Amino acid sequence: MSTFLDHAKVEVKAGKGGDGMVAFRREKYVPDGGPAGGDGGQGGDVIFIVDEGLRTLMDFRYNRHFKAKNGENGMSKSKYGAGAEDLIIKVPPGTIVREAATGQFMADLVDNGQKFTVAKGGRGGRGNIRFATHKNPAPSIAENGEPGEELELELELKVLADVALIGYPSVGKSTLLSLISNAKPKIADYQFTTLVPNLGVVQLANQQEFVVADMPGLIEGASEGVGLGIQFLRHIERTKIMLHVIDMGAVHGRNPFVDFTDIMDELEAYNERLLLRPMLIVANKMDEAISEENLEIFEEKLNAYYGERELEVPEIFPISSWQNKGVDQLIKKTASLVQNEEFIPLEEEVEVEEAYYTLEQEEAPFEVEQVEEGFYRITGAQIEKLFAMTNMAHDESIARFQRQMRGMGIDQALRDIGAQTGDIVELSTFQFEFMD
Repeated sequence: MSTFLDHAKVEVKAGKGGDGMVAFRREKYVPDGGPAGGDGGQGGDVIFIVDEGLRTLMDFRYNRHFKAKNGENGMSKSKYGAGAEDLIIKVPPGTIVREAATGQFMADLVDNGQKFTVAKGGRGGRGNIRFATHKNPAPSIAENGEPGEELELELELKVLADVALIGYPSVGKSTLLSLISNAKPKIADYQFTTLVPNLGVVQLANQQEFVVADMPGLIEGASEGVGLGIQFLRHIERTKIMLHVIDMGAVHGRNPFVDFTDIMDELEAYNERLLLRPMLIVANKMDEAISEENLEIFEEKLNAYYGERELEVPEIFPISSWQNKGVDQLIKKTASLVQNEEFIPLEEEVEVEEAYYTLEQEEAPFEVEQVEEGFYRITGAQIEKLFAMTNMAHDESIARFQRQMRGMGIDQALRDIGAQTGDIVELSTFQFEFMD
């Protein structure tokens, strides 16, 4: 069973801020002590951090719900509640984060140690020491903590590698990878051995190193989802160089040049800019008797193929992975390309400035609607948050909330759609009578 996972959907919830407190000093010989209720602590953020030791999103298959801790409530004697610790979630390099409901891009996490806050913890509610004024020196007003952000995320992993080994199934990609790197892929003499991308690090004598990804064998129709299809074509997007491995011995009875053009057609169908990436052709299995003859025919057709397109013909490296012949020259050329060539992005790849993302940025502060005769409903992220932060146990807090609603224009909006004195208005879990 495959343990590679490159898609996941998770739910994250940041911590709620701690509630502020209504309290008063109780001191001997001071019959009317002032306010002494402290603020609540900050709720914990949910933060993704890149861990280069991870290679898949497997950790999210069975653990899909992540919740940060709430901040501590404020206390008497003007003591503040402690802030909660942030919830740190490790993700592999190459993880793309999107908001599930809208597909909104949030982050592209690439570098080891890179952090991104996906859900912000709520601020602590203010205690009554914050609301004291010369007109009201002992207020019975405190705020509840702000709710933490809660959202569903889609995670997508695109393998990070300098070099992609591409080609038909069973052309020798896995054998080549095991030969040149520290990878230990599954190898067998049948097609579709590789079902997931395998990564290996190639280390050269001059201390240079680069990462090679053995992509699962592509077949005709892959760009339309045939076989392993488009799910692994996506992983080629991030690679800088492509090594196109061809079975020049035609061991499985296929035509080497047809194999080549089939794969090129799939790359072009997926994104034609992939054809602009530097590519070397690896003529593998040159130990077979018919390989030399096939290579001559292949070279002739390859020159014609690129001549028609007025493009530079890729360099061919005849090798035998089984006999370990010709591999050193291939590796030296690949290392040179990795070091000197610029990465060619696909058209849809755009630089997005990393910024904290919030769902409230595009939402109206409130909406009012008539549900039925004499019954109205108020919705909206901003007004619902204000309600959640209002301590309904104290009349002064309720009066403050009413002033906030009036200042936002909610009273007038209800009048405009026909609300009259005595009608019922619902806001979140609370119902009250409208008084004009």
